[in-house]
Amino acid sequence: MTVKEAVRARTGSAYEVRGGDESRDEGRHTPPGTSAATADTPATADTPATVAAGRAAQELGLRRSEFELAVHLGLIAVTAGPGSGRPRVHEREIARLREDPGFPDGLAERVRTVGTAEGAALLGIAPARFTRLARAGCVSPVTLYLNRYRAVVWLYLADELASFAVREPELLAGRTPLGMRTMLEEGGDRRARNWRSQRIDRLLKRTADPWARAAVEASALDSAHLAEVVEDPYERAYLARVRPEPVFGRPGSVAARETMGELMLADDPDEILWRRINLTLGLDLAREERPAPHPGDDPGARMAPAPEPTSRVATPQAQPVVETAPPLSPPAGETPSGLREPGGKRLLARLGWRRRNDG
Repeated sequence: MTVKEAVRARTGSAYEVRGGDESRDEGRHTPPGTSAATADTPATADTPATVAAGRAAQELGLRRSEFELAVHLGLIAVTAGPGSGRPRVHEREIARLREDPGFPDGLAERVRTVGTAEGAALLGIAPARFTRLARAGCVSPVTLYLNRYRAVVWLYLADELASFAVREPELLAGRTPLGMRTMLEEGGDRRARNWRSQRIDRLLKRTADPWARAAVEASALDSAHLAEVVEDPYERAYLARVRPEPVFGRPGSVAARETMGELMLADDPDEILWRRINLTLGLDLAREERPAPHPGDDPGARMAPAPEPTSRVATPQAQPVVETAPPLSPPAGETPSGLREPGGKRLLARLGWRRRNDG
């Protein structure tokens, strides 16, 4: 579909735009061991019938990678299998999706992803210009994979690219705006940061548990920053235990896991500070809900060395702020709660922020 076709299609319909993070041709990058059994769970008076992920993908006309993407985006609701096993899908959920007027092409189109060359062709621009737009944060990648040279290949949602063409046609031709051009000349690249932001946002939407939400924010910080914000080693261990993971797990290969681990960490000073603030506020809410288990309280807690006694009183704060892509730094002198300094200074002091160069 060309940009002109997308414009005509969107003018005559209210098609909903969704995001995603898997390629239709990315089946070979799907982590091994993620295929589920196809046996169905019979319905009972209290438990609706469910089917395995593989069976659900077949009934919805999706490849396995497309199905996993749809689950990640929240387009398909899943439930944990017996004994917290692999995800399963209620038959009523499959029926709901099959009743959609655009089924099956509509669902598949919402999870179609493209690389740089195909994305540039979709927008009718040169691949080099597409890359510059992506680096500037105008379009955000939704997934990635490693090519045979172990280089990161970013993938973009085709649906979002068409929406961008309709929304910002002036960026597809002519001179690049001065601010964007300056950022690019200085080596700026927001692709990884925007991918992290979208990933964190989607994980936060999956849980209301305050400790799990704090753990999602903590996942963007390296061990040094995490230890500065969360001084109690038992709390750090608990955050690691309750951190939500993607529904179908992590990439299978060692190289892919290492790359994913590196890309998940915030690398700009302002992004690091933003995540530290959100984590600090999230911890306040979590501690009000319940304390982290310590040895003797929870048999499953990690037995870390006993910490030095400390006395810290958590001041109740506002709900943690979740940024959306493309992420923006908070205004100068403001915190996510909207409080201006000197209130902000107190929060920064609690963060232990040293303003060192983390870029």
